[in-house]
Amino acid sequence: MTDTGMKNSLLIIVFFCILTGCSSKKLPVEELVQRLIPEHAEKFVFEEIKTTDNEADFYEIESKNGKIVIKGNNSNSMAVGLNHYLKNFCLVTVSWYSAHDIQMPDKLPVVNEKISVKARCKNRFFLNYCTFGYTMPWWEWKDWERLIDWMALNGVNMPLAITGQEAVWYNVWCKLGLTDNEIRNYFTGPAHLPWHRMSNLDYWQGPLPHSWLNNQKELQQKIVQRERELNMTPVLPAFSGHVPGELKRIYPDAKISGTSPWGGFADRYRSHFLDPLDPLFETIQKEFLSEQTKLFGTDHIYGIDPFNEIDPPNWEPEFLASVSKNIFHSLQLADPDARWLQMTWLFYMDRQKWTDLRIKAYLEAVPQDKLLLLDYFCENTEVWKQTNAFHNRPYLWCYLGNFGGNTMLAGNMKEVGERIENVFKNGGYNFSGLGATLEGFDANPFMYEYVFEKAWDKKESDIHWIEKLADRHAGQIDTEMRNAWKILYDSIYIEPTGLGQGTLTNSRPSFQDHGNWTTNPDICYRNQILCKIWEKMLQSQATDRSMYTFDLVNTGRQVLGNHFLALRDRFAEAYFKQNKIMAEQTGMQMIELLNDLDMLLASEPAFLTGKWIASARNFGTGENEKNYYEKNARTLITTWGDQDQSLNDYANRSWAGLTKDYYLPRWQMFIEDALHSLENKTIFDEKAFHEKVTAFEKGWTERTSSYPCNPGKNGYEMAKKMYLKYRSEIIK
Repeated sequence: MTDTGMKNSLLIIVFFCILTGCSSKKLPVEELVQRLIPEHAEKFVFEEIKTTDNEADFYEIESKNGKIVIKGNNSNSMAVGLNHYLKNFCLVTVSWYSAHDIQMPDKLPVVNEKISVKARCKNRFFLNYCTFGYTMPWWEWKDWERLIDWMALNGVNMPLAITGQEAVWYNVWCKLGLTDNEIRNYFTGPAHLPWHRMSNLDYWQGPLPHSWLNNQKELQQKIVQRERELNMTPVLPAFSGHVPGELKRIYPDAKISGTSPWGGFADRYRSHFLDPLDPLFETIQKEFLSEQTKLFGTDHIYGIDPFNEIDPPNWEPEFLASVSKNIFHSLQLADPDARWLQMTWLFYMDRQKWTDLRIKAYLEAVPQDKLLLLDYFCENTEVWKQTNAFHNRPYLWCYLGNFGGNTMLAGNMKEVGERIENVFKNGGYNFSGLGATLEGFDANPFMYEYVFEKAWDKKESDIHWIEKLADRHAGQIDTEMRNAWKILYDSIYIEPTGLGQGTLTNSRPSFQDHGNWTTNPDICYRNQILCKIWEKMLQSQATDRSMYTFDLVNTGRQVLGNHFLALRDRFAEAYFKQNKIMAEQTGMQMIELLNDLDMLLASEPAFLTGKWIASARNFGTGENEKNYYEKNARTLITTWGDQDQSLNDYANRSWAGLTKDYYLPRWQMFIEDALHSLENKTIFDEKAFHEKVTAFEKGWTERTSSYPCNPGKNGYEMAKKMYLKYRSEIIK
C-alpha cells in the first residue's frame, strides 16, 4: 500500500470512530466492574442514557446476546443496577471491607424479564465526621477505593469528603501569620481530628506531623476524583468559626472567645470561636475555600457545623440568626453558587437548649434553597417531626446505627423501614432524600444496604429482602440461614442503637451494673434466642463464604459477650455470699471465656486490633512518628483522651488483641483483688483497684507491641468450636 493509501485508510478509520463514538476510554462503571470482578468484566454491557437534571435516576437490566446489559442515566445509577444483579441473581454481596472476597458464580445467570427501577429521591448521603476517626484515620487508597465502589453500588451520591483539610488549613494559617509549631500543635492527633474539625477539641496529642498533612492531601485528591467520576457530589468542609487561640496574637481586636468545655477534657484543650460578625471571618472563609478549591476542586456544597455539642457564645435568637446569616454570607462571597449542608445532631443532643424559637431563628436566616439539613439519628428521634419539618428547609432522613465503632448487634430494622416509608409519604415537600450517618463500621453492615435500597422504587417486603440477604451470605438458597435471619429480624434487630453500648467484657470491671455509661451491655432479647440463631447458621452448608463466616463470628461474638454478663453476676453473688470456692470457679470461667472470645475474633479480618495498629504505624516516616501514630490509635479505642475523663471506653469494640491484652487483664485484676479480699475477709478496696486499673490503661496506650494483622484459624471451625463449648451452659 502506498503512503497516500495508508493515510487515506487511517483517515477513514478515524472518521468512522468519530461517527460511531468509538473510544478506548471506559465508562467509570466499567472500570468499577474491572476492579471488583475482572474475570466477568467482558460479560457486562453498560449504556448511558442522557436525561434532564429534573428526571429521577434510574437503571434497567436485561440479558441480550449472551451479555448482561445495564442501562442508566449515569455511572452511579448503573452501578446500583449492577449491584441489583449481583445480589439478586448471583447471590453476591460486595462488602465495604477490602479484605472480603467477592465470590461469583462460574456462569452468569440470565435475566429472563427486563428490570426497570427508578430512584425515589435525589440525594443519598453517607458518612459522619466521626467515621473518619473511629474507622478511617489509618486507611490507605486500597481501603478508600473499595468503599467508594461500595458507595456507588449502593447509590450514594453525596458522600462527606473531609480528608486532607488540615493541609488546606495549614496554608491558610501560615498566610495569616501563625508559625509552623503553632499550627501543627493546634491540630490533634489523626484519630481525634474529627472532633477538632467539629470545634470540640484542640491541641490533643499534637503536633501533627508534616508527613500526615502531605499524605492526606494526596489521598483526598484521589478520593474526590473517584467520587466525581462515579457521579457523586463530595461534601467538602468550609469555615465555621473555629480558629486557633494563637490568632489573637496577630489580631488582638478580633472577637475570639473560648468554647464551652467538652468531653471532660481540661481547659487547655478547649477550642476557640471567631464571631461571624467580625470582618476577619470573611477573610478566613475566602482564603480557605480558595486554597481548598485549588487542591480538591469544588461541587459548591459545604459542610459547616458551628455548634456541635458546644454552646454558642450567646443564646439569643437574634444572635443565632446573625451567626447563620453571616456564615452563609461569607460562604456566598467566596463561592456565589455555594450551598450549606449541616447536621442537626445539636437539635437532638441539646434539645432543651435549642428551643423552637432558637432553631427557627437560626434556620430561617439562610435562604430556603441554600441550606440542606441532615436529620441525623432518625431511627431514634425524628427531629423533623419536632421542628415543623425544619421550618421548610430541605432535609434528609438519616439512619445512624453505630456510635464509637461499638461492636454490638443493634438496629430496629422493621421500624426503620416503617419510618422511611412514612417520611416519603408525610415528610413534606422539603424532604430531600435519605442518608446514613454511622460513627463507625463493623458490626451491622447489612442495615446500611437496607437503608439505601429504600431510596429506590423496588417495592420489596422486608421478609423477602431478608431471605435474599441470607441467600447471598450463604451463596445459595439456604433454609437454615433464612430461618436464622428471620429470627434476627423478628427478635434481635428490634431496638435502635444507643449511645455507649458494649458487652460487659469491654467494661471497666465492677460487681454491679457496668463501669461507665460508655459500655452499656443491656440487650432487649434473651441470649438463648441468639445462641439458637447461631446454631441455625452453623447448620448451613456455606462454609467458605466471607459474609457467612462474618455472620458466624459476629453472632458468636455477641453470644459470648452476653454470656459474660451472666458469669459476672454469678461471681458477684458468690463474692457477696462469701462463697470463695464458687467465686474462684466463676472467676476462672470468666477468664477462660475472654480467651475464647479473643480466639473467635481472631478468625475474622474485620475484628483485628493488629490491622488498626499496623495501619497507624505505616503512616510514620521514622520510628518516632510510628510510635506517635500508634499511641494515638491505641488511645482512641481505650481511654479516648485524658485519664478518667467521661469518654473512657466510648470507642470500645470486641476485637482480637484488644480483648486478650486490654479487657482481659482489667478483669483479671478485678477477680484477683476480689478473691484476695475474700481470702483475707476484708472489704474490696475500690479506690486501690481504680488506681491500679487506671495506671494499666495509661500504660497500655504507651506500648508499641504488635498484634496479628491477618485472621488466624478458619472462622467456621472456630465458631463451631465455641458454640459446642458454650451451648449447654447458655441454653439451659
